[in-house]
Order: sequence, then structure tokens, then C-alpha cells
Amino acid sequence: MAKPNKVIITCAVTGAIHTPAMSPHLPITPEEIAKEAIDAAKAGAAILHLHARDPHDGRPSADPEVFEQFLPAIKEATDAVINITSGGSTKMTLAERLAPPLRFKPEMASLNMGSMNFSIHPAASKIKNWKYDWEKPYVEGTEDIIFRNTFRDIRHILQDLGEGCGTRFEFECYDVGHLYNLAHFVDAGLIKPPFFIQTIFGILGGIGPDPENVDFMRQTANRLFGNDYHWSVLGAGRHQISLLTYAAIRGANVRVGLEDSLYLGRGQLAPSNASQVRKIRTLLEELGLEVATPAEARAMLALKGGDQVSF
Repeated sequence: MAKPNKVIITCAVTGAIHTPAMSPHLPITPEEIAKEAIDAAKAGAAILHLHARDPHDGRPSADPEVFEQFLPAIKEATDAVINITSGGSTKMTLAERLAPPLRFKPEMASLNMGSMNFSIHPAASKIKNWKYDWEKPYVEGTEDIIFRNTFRDIRHILQDLGEGCGTRFEFECYDVGHLYNLAHFVDAGLIKPPFFIQTIFGILGGIGPDPENVDFMRQTANRLFGNDYHWSVLGAGRHQISLLTYAAIRGANVRVGLEDSLYLGRGQLAPSNASQVRKIRTLLEELGLEVATPAEARAMLALKGGDQVSF
């Protein structure tokens, strides 16, 4: 495991999982995404994980022109590390998913470390009033969708986006096998330390949100990567804050945001991304932990710097 450092807070601002009917606070337009990201950075997020949405109806978008409407504004207003998704949504092709990061060459991009079932279909039965026609079939359709990232896909991303653009990665590991997939590419020489490993708990199709699983993923990563990585934890949905607190005590960095959970507490919708950042930051500081600045996160993760991006 890597030497303990200050805790990096990542904020995933909008994602491609939740739909507008699920929360009125989910940012949709470029202006909303920019404001939410900037406010999250001001609250203490060192890394901003960004997706785009069609500004007319909120559906996930991979259009670089939409990204261009909020990336420069965020960069101008904050020095936070901008992390552009390479996962997009389950309905996008690899070429569509890669179009934004290849164009903008960010310091960081997310990288799902394998193909998997990735479903939120049980949520459909809980929603009575859909805002847009696309939402219900989109959510229900995840019952029969596989998120694809084959070994060839991953190698392509590592070579074209990583080596080609100087982008480093948030390696998203939804189950223990994804850690071994990551080790395969490390052994092949395509990934150099320090690695930023985002272990994800509570997605239907991935490893469950049990504390024992957090420890198991940590122990497995320690065996595979020794001191060459920085560990982060994402708890999906209602598991967000409790699981992150458990993990932080054990040395983890943390990720919050409306992509991962729409709630601030039991039955309480989060009014903003910044509210989740403030909550986890308060908990971290009450535990005696220090929150990393963007500059400190860049140093920890060996990033190329905000002046080396194409936006």
C-alpha cells in the first residue's frame, strides 16, 4: 500500500446513471454542471469526475461540443483536477465514449477495468412520475445491458489516451477480478505507478457494499500492487457516507457526488454536490484526517498539470 497522505476527495458531478426524474438537483445543462463542479471544488473536492448530458432532456451525452460548454469555465474558476469519463454510458460505443477525452486530453480519465453487468433496473418501480420519455426505458433496459470493456478495449484506451495524451487514470474496479485485470496490464508494462485505484461497492452486478468486502479489496490490492498505488473508495447509493467513513479510517481516499448517490442522509435528497463534499470533509476532519488540495493530489498521482490539457 502507498504511504499515507492527505485524503483526496473526488466528486462525480452528474454521471450517466441517474435520470432527471430521480432528483430535481441533478445537474443537466452545461451551466448547471459547471456551477456544481466549481462549488464542489470550493467545498474541498480536489478531483472533479465529469460526464455530460443533453441539455434538452438530460440523457447521457458523449458529444465533445457539450463538454466544451463547461470544461473551460470549470478550469478558469478552479484549480481542481478535471477527470473526464471514458465510460460514458452503457449504451455508447467505445469510439463515442473516447471522443471527449481524446479531444480534450485531460489530466485524468476514468477507466472501468472490465466488462460487467451494471444495472439500476430495480429503481424503475420506485418512480411514479417520469420527467422525459427516454428515462423509463433507459432505467428498465439496464436489466439486459452489459458495460463493455474487453482487454483489447482497455489496451486501446491505455495506449491512445494514456500514452498518446499523457492522461492518467482513475482505475474503476467494481469487483476483485478487476484488480487482477489491472495487474495484467501493469505486468504488461502499459501502466506505470503510482496507480489511483477506485474500488466501487454497491452497484448491482459488482461487489457488495459490505465492510468485509472493503477490507478484502484492500488486501488484494496490497498483495498485487504493494506500495505502488493510492486507494479510493466509492459507496453507491445509501451506502455512500457510512462506507466512506469506514474506508477512510483504513487509509482510503474517497469519492462522493450525485453520480454515485442522490442523497445526503436517510430520505434526504442532496441539494447539491457540494453538500456531499462538505459532509464527508467534515467527517474526515473530525477523524483527524487532512484533505488534499488539488496541488497535493497532482503530486500524489504524478499528473501532468492543468496547463497541459486541450481546453
